[in-house]
Amino acid sequence: MTSAAEPQSLLLQMLDPAHRADPYPLYSRIREQGPVQQPGSNLTVFSSYADCDEVLRHPHASSDRLKSTVAQRMIADGAPPRPFGPPGFLFLDPPDHTRLRRLVSKAFVPKVVKALEPEIAALVEGLLDDADGSFDAISGLAYPLPVAVICRLLGVPLEDEPQFSSASALLAQSLDPFVNLTGAVGAGSEERMAAAVWLRGYLRELIAQRRRDPGEDLMSALIHVVGAPPACGGESGDQLTEDEIVATCNLLLVAGHETTVNLIANAILALLRDPAQWAALRAEPARVSGVVEETLRYDPPVQLVGRIAAEDMTIGTVTVPKGDSTLLLLAAAHRDPDVFDRPDDFDPGRPGIRHLGFGKGPHFCIGAPLARLEAAVALTALTSRFPNATLAGEPSYKQNVTLRGMSELPIAL
Repeated sequence: MTSAAEPQSLLLQMLDPAHRADPYPLYSRIREQGPVQQPGSNLTVFSSYADCDEVLRHPHASSDRLKSTVAQRMIADGAPPRPFGPPGFLFLDPPDHTRLRRLVSKAFVPKVVKALEPEIAALVEGLLDDADGSFDAISGLAYPLPVAVICRLLGVPLEDEPQFSSASALLAQSLDPFVNLTGAVGAGSEERMAAAVWLRGYLRELIAQRRRDPGEDLMSALIHVVGAPPACGGESGDQLTEDEIVATCNLLLVAGHETTVNLIANAILALLRDPAQWAALRAEPARVSGVVEETLRYDPPVQLVGRIAAEDMTIGTVTVPKGDSTLLLLAAAHRDPDVFDRPDDFDPGRPGIRHLGFGKGPHFCIGAPLARLEAAVALTALTSRFPNATLAGEPSYKQNVTLRGMSELPIAL
């Protein structure tokens, strides 16, 4: 365990945009320091695979920020506990998490997701039909595909996408660990606040429309169970408030496409940087599962996550006091040489690919089957259609730390 100034300096460097294109050398240096505890900030940072894995599985690891000492201190100083109402279930603990997740999970079970494959394939083919010699893999494929799919599932009009995409991008920035590492909210907090207010207002209007004219979508299904007792087709405990519906749809809309965009784009980049892997996938489409899983390890769409100690936790040799926050550097853990042979190599053929890209335990990503399917369809179609594709320039990256991803990926077809 380390608590010297050197690790603190390394952690702050994660916020520097200069590291966005390739943060992995920095993550390696952080991981070499071991767990970093900052008692003054009520924070412990873990970066080894074993430690991150243990925290994610620990029964006292909470996702509810209100259980943190820092949040309680802010509330005591007059900050509202939940300024926008209840958060999405990703940021709740049982029993609320269990109840909300059970309802939403019905839209993401493998059978339902598998039924979407023909539509996803048609969307991909349509997008690739519009590709010409110069092609931005982000705006041309990786971004519009997940957006169209999540809009269809939720019942959000695709024509409204330009309105909520900018709000979604701002909200993704709110997941970055500025408060944990600096004690401040970071630049752009007012813009992020305005985006959150706008998006929730947009969803309330859409909910009102779905009440009047329900459809075959998840939003309509969530509205249907509000107040519905078991005798009327509801399930015990399923009653949802409008605030909970808004929070759930808000979470799915943002998380449902930001992360999948990154997964598809990161896989395309890794394949293009290793032409042999591009050719291998084209020749053997069944390899795509390994490509997706290795991308989740090698260049994960979610680089880090947070948990709070609901009670004192012992992780390895480190004790995390009740109320302290933990920051889990998944992107560092995924290249831990104690777990992975040749951790810095992109190798879809490595046996038994392991990663924490979808989390573990009760918060395992509910959209994992859908993300895997979208990525698999997109990658097999792209390599099949354009066997000689090459990078046409270096990618550009958004400023996001947690949901690190590209803004442009130019390729020549």
